[in-house]
Amino acid sequence: MGRFQNPLTNGKEKGGDNFHFIGVDVGTGSVRACVIDRKGDILALVDKPISREELKPGFITQSSEEIWDSICFCVRKVIADAKIPANKVIGIGFDATCSLAVVDKDTLEGLAVGPQFSKNDQNIIMWMDHRASQETDEINSIYDAPLKYVGGKMSIEMEMPKIKWLKNHMPRETFRKAVFFDLPDYLTFKATGMQNRSLCSAVCKQGLLPIGVEGSTEGWSRTFLSNTGLPELIENEFERIGGPGNNSRNFLSAGEYVSTLSKSSGEQLGLTESCVVGSGLIDAYAGLIGTIAARIDESARTQDDANGQDLQNAIGRLAAVAGTSTCHITLSDKPIFVNGVWGPYKDILAKDYWCAEGGQSCTGELLKHVITTHPAYEELKIKAAKSKLDLFECLNEIIRDLAEQKGTCTILELTKGLFLYGDYHGNRSPIADPRMRASIIGQSMDTTVESLALIYLAACEFIAHQTRHIITKMNEAGHSIRSIYMSGGQCRNNILMELLADFTGLPVVIPKYIDAAVVFGAALIGATAWDVFNQCETNDDRVPQVEHTLWNAMVKMTGNGTTIAPKVNRHASQALLNTKYKIYMDMAKTQKKYRSLIDDSLSVQ
Repeated sequence: MGRFQNPLTNGKEKGGDNFHFIGVDVGTGSVRACVIDRKGDILALVDKPISREELKPGFITQSSEEIWDSICFCVRKVIADAKIPANKVIGIGFDATCSLAVVDKDTLEGLAVGPQFSKNDQNIIMWMDHRASQETDEINSIYDAPLKYVGGKMSIEMEMPKIKWLKNHMPRETFRKAVFFDLPDYLTFKATGMQNRSLCSAVCKQGLLPIGVEGSTEGWSRTFLSNTGLPELIENEFERIGGPGNNSRNFLSAGEYVSTLSKSSGEQLGLTESCVVGSGLIDAYAGLIGTIAARIDESARTQDDANGQDLQNAIGRLAAVAGTSTCHITLSDKPIFVNGVWGPYKDILAKDYWCAEGGQSCTGELLKHVITTHPAYEELKIKAAKSKLDLFECLNEIIRDLAEQKGTCTILELTKGLFLYGDYHGNRSPIADPRMRASIIGQSMDTTVESLALIYLAACEFIAHQTRHIITKMNEAGHSIRSIYMSGGQCRNNILMELLADFTGLPVVIPKYIDAAVVFGAALIGATAWDVFNQCETNDDRVPQVEHTLWNAMVKMTGNGTTIAPKVNRHASQALLNTKYKIYMDMAKTQKKYRSLIDDSLSVQ
């Protein structure tokens, strides 16, 4: 590719503020796109549902062709809605779920990933696909350095177990020609034609060790890949998984310049070839980028926050990206290992910084489950419709009315005899046990809408207790979490946000764009890529000349947040809160004890 013709003359010509950036977020069930201006204001937002197939239980797939077509629709529409010319969009960034996209190395067309290997349109194994349980166990039985950096064992939702399953079940000749992308990397490839991968995907979900970590000289561990039964991935210098890690252009940190749009992709997206593309990232990390630089209320500002806005200042801020599940991500300037927490991951957001990632497998889905399975669900829907409230607002109103009627000093007294442990879908952090399940103590035969409100409140308490549990383990290991930066629709749930603040004792920051923090983070990737590009002279020298370019863009463009401060004194007794936390811990411990007793009894038969 020849020298790029810079449309901005170093971005300083008159009218430079009229240029814009696009973010694309591919979630589990929809594609979203937004366009932002130089100040970080979202001018337009578009979303489009995408489908998934589950032909067998646990086999969940998607189509990269459908996803790309949906992206093109959203980008074209968001430009039209914002009423801006295509040549005013100078940067684009992508985020997506950590799903596995598989293509033919020769044709670059999709390859079927099963269970029906005749369906080439279904070429993505979704993150939530749990087909590879045996392969996961086999990988985790062979200890090697990469496992040390994913919490001691790979999750069934990571990429290597999925690839190993494909080797075991895909037609042999088809597997030999398969190339593997994490979905965010597939999107940047589709946009540019370049096969650069993101450190975010490769390190967090595939086992790449950045150069120097554990003595790594190539990024990929030949020993690990051989011992886990995937020696094919070593062939031709790891070409099927992105190449060797000792080439600085093969694996990029978030927002580093990848390329400009290819001619064909530019035409499909309705953009020009002058638009630069940034290295993408997993959706949860886009949520971090879209939130943790938010300016906060002075009353909630800690001494560290008051010392200035630089990347070091981001240490201690926990991004909680909440949807169906919740991811908890924080930054450190040294490697900190936490049992049951993934990482530490080096360089994925910035050079020489590390990320740790905890998570709750079932948060938004937990609240949905306890509401929709209760006998009073239909009654609740009618009541909410009459009050012109959503279901959560209606439940929160019922809870506050009950507290007022009973004269309680705290809503926690309403559930003093009701205890819910909510790991319906296993535990991601900090127990890291996929066999964990839910349990309820103290439930009666009451089927009124008031009883639904109480079981819902108990579920909110569980989410807050488990968040405290994760943060406690992280701090005990060496982190110093001092604030929580939320994103996602759960931010609108006032009772849940208050419980999170009170149970953890930390301020909770609600972002400017509650429902768009993730796609906004993707747009910041596009802005960062432009800034990186603009610092360089030629296409052969695309490295940042200003340290921490991403953080600078985040600080400049992220809006004000709203802070919910912990109000521990609102509770009649701090002892009640702490006692309920002890009960939460005991319920987890007792479940494991009971399971062990049963296992022991069966083993002697």
